[in-house]
Amino acid sequence: MSKAPAKHINFMAPRKVLGILSIALVVISIALLATRGLNLGLDFTGGTSVVVKSEQDLDLDQVRGAVAERGFSDAIVQQYGSAREVSIRVAPTEGVEADQVGGMVFEAVNAEIDNLELLKVEFVGPQVGDELRDQSGLAMLMALGLMLVYVWFRFTNKFGVATVAALLHDVIIVLGLFSLLQWHFDLTVLAAILALIGYSLNDSIVVADRIRENFRNTRETDPEKIVNDAINEMLNRTINTSLTTALVLLALFFFGGEVMRSFSEALLVGIVVGTYSSIYVVANLIFTLNVTKEDFLIVEKEEIDEMP
Repeated sequence: MSKAPAKHINFMAPRKVLGILSIALVVISIALLATRGLNLGLDFTGGTSVVVKSEQDLDLDQVRGAVAERGFSDAIVQQYGSAREVSIRVAPTEGVEADQVGGMVFEAVNAEIDNLELLKVEFVGPQVGDELRDQSGLAMLMALGLMLVYVWFRFTNKFGVATVAALLHDVIIVLGLFSLLQWHFDLTVLAAILALIGYSLNDSIVVADRIRENFRNTRETDPEKIVNDAINEMLNRTINTSLTTALVLLALFFFGGEVMRSFSEALLVGIVVGTYSSIYVVANLIFTLNVTKEDFLIVEKEEIDEMP
């Protein structure tokens, strides 16, 4: 028999309200993705990226104004590693040769700011961007598909559905937030989404495993109490895992520079959403699917009947 935890929090008390909230967030996220879409970076759209460095701190508004005067009003200007380095990303422009854009952008900024150094110029063609976008979408679908296969063999149908639903819930909401705030979505963010798939699934499986174990081993017959006890038993593990992962991501966010900022943003949001879903999405669906002790007792009875 599983031992009830010393401190007991009634996680299931607000489950109906939070269930409605989860459904609303998923619907809103899908609507945002359908209407606003994602703010795809140069990795997917193609374009030119220019990185410059100065001997003094650079004013982003000054750099942005200098580039806009040259005709690149839609350029994205961000700090790159330090306040003295700036990344300028420009989408493909009609009437301008791609190999000339980098030089034009540097000249525009250099005319406004003295002692400027050109660190890097990168160009991604539209065709390459289209291929990366297609392959990235395929990679995400393959990752989700493999997780579905794993969960199918790991759990009974009801627990499998709850775990997979929590996984889809997390990915959709994170993508919806990127669409709402129009954060840049590039290959680093895609890597974060793929990492989130693994993190979210692992967290949900750990909680679902404990719930399943308690259903099998306890004499308690009230499903709500069984689920509550299981979540409380796993609470310390969930908090420790989330906090330690968040500390690493916060370090990347503040000290990793612009390259790692989008990656850490996506995973920080994913950790919060994933921790929430492993408790409330999984548990809510377990109640919705009416999981009871009999689900496990029937399996045991069938196994006994099959013995010679």
